[in-house]
Amino acid sequence: MSTTITRRGFLALGGTAALAAGLGATLAGCSPAGSSGAGLSGSSLAVLPSTAPTTWNTVLAKFNAGLKKTHGFELNAQFINWTNYAQQSLLKFTAGAKFDTALQALWLNMAQLQQQKALVDLTSHISKWPNLSKQLAPELIASNKWSGRLWGIPQVNSAGRVQHFSIRKDLADKYGFDTIQDFDTLEKYFYDVKQKESGITPFAVSSNQTFELAIGPQGPVGLFDAEGWQNPTQYFNTLFAGSGLYFSFDEAKLAAGTADPVPFWENPQIVDTLRRIRKYYQDGIINANGLNADSATIGAQFQAGKFAGQWAITDGTASNALVALQKAVPNANLEEVLPFGGPLTSQKPLQTFQADNLVVVNANGGDVDRALALQDYLSIPENHDLLAYGVKGTDWEPTGANGIKQLSTYSFPGYALLWRSKLERRSSFMTDSESQVFDWAQDYGNFTRATLASFIPDVTPVKQAAASMNNVITQYANPLYYGVVDVDSQLRQLKSAAASAGLSTLQNEMAKQVSAYLSKK
Repeated sequence: MSTTITRRGFLALGGTAALAAGLGATLAGCSPAGSSGAGLSGSSLAVLPSTAPTTWNTVLAKFNAGLKKTHGFELNAQFINWTNYAQQSLLKFTAGAKFDTALQALWLNMAQLQQQKALVDLTSHISKWPNLSKQLAPELIASNKWSGRLWGIPQVNSAGRVQHFSIRKDLADKYGFDTIQDFDTLEKYFYDVKQKESGITPFAVSSNQTFELAIGPQGPVGLFDAEGWQNPTQYFNTLFAGSGLYFSFDEAKLAAGTADPVPFWENPQIVDTLRRIRKYYQDGIINANGLNADSATIGAQFQAGKFAGQWAITDGTASNALVALQKAVPNANLEEVLPFGGPLTSQKPLQTFQADNLVVVNANGGDVDRALALQDYLSIPENHDLLAYGVKGTDWEPTGANGIKQLSTYSFPGYALLWRSKLERRSSFMTDSESQVFDWAQDYGNFTRATLASFIPDVTPVKQAAASMNNVITQYANPLYYGVVDVDSQLRQLKSAAASAGLSTLQNEMAKQVSAYLSKK
């Protein structure tokens, strides 16, 4: 099943030159061969993050037997470790490599690739594939178009996406934390674990998280932003793709029609969060190697019982860690914590309702018909289940109407190729806590649509400044996100370097574009 490594930004925005894009251009794709997939052959190579699942060769052989019989071609996959995915996948596009599809997103390099005419415009293609069309709600397609064009197939399994804390419930119960609904109580849990549990670090961080630990990208809140959890509709943060620099907006001002972007270090709430992270680093609340730690390694250590909490998002996959965790710690259990200060329904966090992840088709080295034939084939329940969960009876078995019990450690990154909200099964290991959170995340009514929900900054006028700023953020901001440097001295260096890299150019252009967007609303 999918792991919890699904998320926005990670190191890509902080350390990868994802220079972006005028979004209005229409790019030419391959000529459609029709929705039957007739005449297709060869191998459809998908570039995917993470590592190949256990028993992958067995699952792939079984999947390809059906795919070849139906459409005449086979699936092949190239897995790239998350640490290198942003850069290596970009290089494949720019080098003209032969592959059909890849995971892309605004937090990766999608805007740059669109501008470079590296992606197929899928706007007119989806309707030709009936199984795929049936699985993609019109609202989902509409919210993921850029200037009326669709450049990727959105991969979602819920309405809202909120990063949060997945903690060891068995440890929380042990130390008297029956219910954790606010940040102060969560923090006390961390410190109790630190003081009383030898060999367990309270919370795991890895190189994937970067800015998300302090900044809520496009709402609602940075992970360690205590004040933000109490008011997850106050600020909206966005950036020029490839710059790494988040500008912070007051949501009330935006709603009133005023564009006033400030760099994240001028938002006192974010600076307070950086100070909190620094304290957590110094006190051993988070692991000291987070800045460079591979997410797969940290995940394995969590499952071995070495951490009392880890990053999660409302995609229903956090409980998957229980399979391995309970082998290492038989009485272990998990609880999802969104410290809003009350029940889940006490807040309506900001959301854009845009997909974090999209499957894109390679315009210069891929076959659009083959790519969409694969997507259509994956939109049939039994085909989806085979690739997503493995061989039925060996890797998993069905439970209830739409449940699944894992029988092996098979774990496929479904968010990168085959997520369909109507087809995703709920793990039998899903805790009551995560089930409640996942149910809550399905309802659009539980969220507040951000004023800039459909705003996508165009980096073209400031491309050079964005590239320069990206280097600054990598050098000076990334260490701040993990608490490894003194906040005040590092902020001084960051501000100075940012000014030299073209901060005013980026800030003025952001204000100009947001003002133009607001004037049309």
